[in-house]
Amino acid sequence: MRGIDTALARVYRRNAGRVLAALIHQLRDFDLAEDAFQDAMLEAARVWPQKGVPENGAGWLLTVARRRAIDRLRKSKRAGAETTRDTILLLAEDDTLPEQNHIIPDERLRLIFTCCHPALLQEAQVALTLRSMCGLPAAEIARAFLTSEPTMNQRLTRAKSKIRNAGIPYRVPEHTEILPRLQPVLSVIYLIYNAGYAPNNATLTDEAIRLATLLHHLLPHPEVAGLLALMTLHHARNSARFQGNRLISLEQQNRKLWDQLAIKRGKSLLVDALKQNQPGPYQFQAAISAVHSDAKNWRATDWRQIVSLCTALNTLTPSPIVRLNRAVAVAYAGDLGHALADLEGLKSDLANYQPFYAARAELRSQNGDIDQAKHDYQTAIRFSQNTAEQQFLKHKLAELG
Repeated sequence: MRGIDTALARVYRRNAGRVLAALIHQLRDFDLAEDAFQDAMLEAARVWPQKGVPENGAGWLLTVARRRAIDRLRKSKRAGAETTRDTILLLAEDDTLPEQNHIIPDERLRLIFTCCHPALLQEAQVALTLRSMCGLPAAEIARAFLTSEPTMNQRLTRAKSKIRNAGIPYRVPEHTEILPRLQPVLSVIYLIYNAGYAPNNATLTDEAIRLATLLHHLLPHPEVAGLLALMTLHHARNSARFQGNRLISLEQQNRKLWDQLAIKRGKSLLVDALKQNQPGPYQFQAAISAVHSDAKNWRATDWRQIVSLCTALNTLTPSPIVRLNRAVAVAYAGDLGHALADLEGLKSDLANYQPFYAARAELRSQNGDIDQAKHDYQTAIRFSQNTAEQQFLKHKLAELG
């Protein structure tokens, strides 16, 4: 029985996104597709222990899900509608092939652009992507984003209703629309990654890298490669970022623990992206991460190169956060006074941004302004919602005496 459970979990993990995307494409209804897929999973849990695991488990699930969708449509209030009858006929036609012969069309590119449509709020885009593309349950998504399961279910319901009522098309944008529509997709994937960039929450980082890898396979755009390179390079340092639940700063990390194969893979992705001569913000950020990866230790970091990359990034996409990172690099490049002056010019834009106070505290302590540094650390602790981050900042504060 345990072997069947393992096989079912493996089929789900590898194929849930593809099967669900195919169902949504045919049904044009997220809820119906999810319900039918869940029916198929329950049927597999009942039948597979008796008859064994089918050779094409994904095809089996898709076949059974289509049949359950037909049953649900026939029993629904809209059974007499013309569009419903057409859908039933389409599903019935596809049901003539045995499941072992089913080749599941890859509709995930359509699905991710639908989930990340600009008409949806970003929080809804994130929730719907994790639910539909990754198959994560609402409870797990809610835990990751520090909210309740009912609240997350409400977000998912509103997002699905918006897609249905606004007639948002289930398609890949036209070539002229790709770049503007691509940015929200990449933003959502990176937001998912950052939400998981904490101890004991590897699920989200893994899902974000999986989504970016899939997107890069389906749409090999240089900025997609740039994002995948950035996350891969960050992830290469993961083993050194924590001792238990204690956060270790980049300066103090044991670089021997960094995953050199992942670093090599990330750099290769970045080089391939840069060769296409279509620079973008994720490529610049990946380049900054690559500079850190090249340094044998903190002191050996080429801070002047990082300053140059931050300057170029801010020219491409002006942002107070980019200017904050540049100011920190300026300080470590040897111009602490200039860096502190730059930070003062950012305090109104970043008044509620925890990393601003943490960075200013560090630079003020280096400058001997201990009381001001303490005050900044205390403010950073108040703004932090991450326990490991709070403990790290409290440790830094305690070091000042």
